[in-house]
Amino acid sequence: MSYVDHTGEISAVLRTADDIKSLTYPNGTTTVFTAPGSATMGQFGLFEWNMVAQSSRSGGHFHKTFSESFYIVSGQVELFNGEKWATANPGDFFYVPMGGVHGFCNPAEAEAKMLVLFAPAPPREKYFEALAEIRESGRTLTDEEWTALYAEHDQYMV
Repeated sequence: MSYVDHTGEISAVLRTADDIKSLTYPNGTTTVFTAPGSATMGQFGLFEWNMVAQSSRSGGHFHKTFSESFYIVSGQVELFNGEKWATANPGDFFYVPMGGVHGFCNPAEAEAKMLVLFAPAPPREKYFEALAEIRESGRTLTDEEWTALYAEHDQYMV
């Protein structure tokens, strides 16, 4: 039991659309930081991921300190479970426990939208912001620099 008092408290938080930041990558894919850990007392993070058609695959990777879940809202998303790729459709749900190898992409001709849930909530927005900055600037990172960036954000490529 995490809450031990015998009465409730006034602690709910409303984040209006004006409070929510988003990030658009050079290819047009947008990430909406709906509920980062800073808004949920670190209990979870919830992002909306809006992928352009024919987006590239994220490389297979895993995380040591958080699980990740994907809920497909619209379009089709290819999901990798560490062994094979499978097509997910609206309403499909994909859970990846800590250490689980996974990846995703949208190879379809139409846009796709999914919700991504991280638990507990690392500051994943900082990772996505770093990736966007690298892509926008055209910087080229060495293998060692990529490995350091990934490790800083609990992302381990396989």
